[in-house]
Amino acid sequence: MDLRIKEAQNILSALEFPKAQQNKRSALTLLALLNLTPGKPWSKSEAPLRGITPMIKFFERYYKVRYAPNSRETIRRQTIHQFLDAGLIIINPDDPKRPTNSGQTVYQIEEYSLRLMKRYNTSKWNISLKHYLQNHPSLRYQYAQHRKAQKIPIKLPSVDIRLSPGKHNTLVKNILYEFGSRFIRDGRPLYIGDTAHKMAYIDKNALEKLGLSIRPHEKIPDIIIHDGKRNVIFLIEAMTSHGPINAKRKRELQRLFYNSKADLIYMTAFSDKRTIKQCVEEISWETEVWSADNPDHIIHFNGDKFLKSYDA
Repeated sequence: MDLRIKEAQNILSALEFPKAQQNKRSALTLLALLNLTPGKPWSKSEAPLRGITPMIKFFERYYKVRYAPNSRETIRRQTIHQFLDAGLIIINPDDPKRPTNSGQTVYQIEEYSLRLMKRYNTSKWNISLKHYLQNHPSLRYQYAQHRKAQKIPIKLPSVDIRLSPGKHNTLVKNILYEFGSRFIRDGRPLYIGDTAHKMAYIDKNALEKLGLSIRPHEKIPDIIIHDGKRNVIFLIEAMTSHGPINAKRKRELQRLFYNSKADLIYMTAFSDKRTIKQCVEEISWETEVWSADNPDHIIHFNGDKFLKSYDA
């Protein structure tokens, strides 16, 4: 059992992964993706579709290593992401358009990598490994291009990025394009989150000049935009899976951006009015609400701020 884990670690080392991805967790992840139980030879490696929770169950059942359910994010960020970047595995081959943060997301060992694994502990290993390392960069590029093709493009004057596919990031794009063009035309994005890699875009220098600092572990809003003309910062949450800005979340954001040199506006963006209706009792006072299906309007929760006659 321990020998098999050690063998997997040796493979990760031979593939030139960093030390942080040569540990026991990464070795077990590789074994789970190969469906390689302790008594099975490497030549019998397979390529099942596996999500992270089934991987954790595989660790415990076959290698007697237990990870808590809340370890999923560590496995995803500290092992799976690196395996993907290296082209060792692929994501959602059964449905490339599936959102990255979907509960149905699965991973699979890449075909060329699988062939290499099957030759471990055989006379063909060394020559196969050499060939793999020589040719794999081009393979990584091909898969990176494939993943890039599935992503959501964001092209703004100061930002050119691609977000992972899914409903949440589609709403993020609508906020930047539809809300931004109507209400903050001269706005400058300072931060854009991504469901897969959290910090898709960040302008650290601009944030620091405004008295703001962001750390990866903090609960950052999905979008931060600065309106330089009015010196206002929009803190925007895209509401798809988590709740709107309620009283608790507003207090969190106030503490997080306490040192801001600009006025803060708290806004929850929804895909449609139907979803607003479901969440209306949670929405905090002194916040704004915008809906992508009615992009020309904003709902202000506390009317005295904009109290005026619309016939005037």
